Amino acid sequence: MSVAVYPGSFDPITNGHVDVIKRGAKVFEKVVIAVGDNPAKKALFTKDERVEMIREVVRSLRTVEVDAFDGLVVDYVRRQKAQVILRGIRTISDFEYEYQMALTNRTFAGDIETVFVMAHEEYSFVSSRFIKEAASMGGDVSSFLPREVEKRLKAKFKK
Repeated sequence: MSVAVYPGSFDPITNGHVDVIKRGAKVFEKVVIAVGDNPAKKALFTKDERVEMIREVVRSLRTVEVDAFDGLVVDYVRRQKAQVILRGIRTISDFEYEYQMALTNRTFAGDIETVFVMAHEEYSFVSSRFIKEAASMGGDVSSFLPREVEKRLKAKFKK
């Protein structure tokens, strides 16, 4: 079975992420969305909240699973008996970062491949960071997020 792991912080998951998940699900028999913490970022949602949101969003995708992880992505990929890390690319700067990360992962685990999926052009400028900033100032971010996520984001900023 071909299994791909799509790791990320997904804080929150966006329509761009969902696009990559759906594209990956067409290529691989199973896609595991692996929710982790990025030490360089302060998360708005807890890891458990992110896992719960993502499960709501992808519940209709039968070949997609959602899980949380800690530690190195390549170690998690091995535990899942997967062969591939799935990553989305929006821009040239994404490619540069992702290329460096793929080479680093290859150093740790030469048997695991990284596969890049181009996000649809309508999502090429969408980032969780910008969405959170706009939402915190009352901006309408509904076109960038699944409805379930938008509700939770609004509730988070009402507090």
